[in-house]
Amino acid sequence: MKRFHVHVSVSSLDRSIPFYSALFGAAPSVHKPDYAKWVLEQPQLNFAISMRPGAKAGIDHLGIQVSAADELEALQQDLAAADIASAAEPGANCCYARSDKHWLKDPEGIVWEAFHSMGAVATYGSDGGPEALAQSDIETAASGKAAMTAKASCCPSAAASA
Repeated sequence: MKRFHVHVSVSSLDRSIPFYSALFGAAPSVHKPDYAKWVLEQPQLNFAISMRPGAKAGIDHLGIQVSAADELEALQQDLAAADIASAAEPGANCCYARSDKHWLKDPEGIVWEAFHSMGAVATYGSDGGPEALAQSDIETAASGKAAMTAKASCCPSAAASA
């Protein structure tokens, strides 16, 4: 099963949580001082919001969440077959979860994450993810196919603030 993932940087969780809770008809399944997440069955969506120093409000990244490690491997193989490179980030601690991830950029430069989460962790995350990816680490090939070299971590917008 695949679930669409959207992560939005916000300026205020206090204003955003009531808005999205009303929009989705549900309270967040994860609620922390700097983060909230709704994992919805209808529509099948993993929608997260967060506040991080220096992060610009708006779309942080898009993604596809899979329910098993073999699905993530199959998705990665599909990307490779299409000549789309990605940066692997196994065992990432990000967004209060432990996940295996692959990061990539589409031809327009939008950051995407393909991931499989294995369980909860106590902190937002401190490893590299897209936050640790410098602009020079992500390049779009002349053919228009996405290419990325890895440094790896959690959520792209923090890279700009680092």
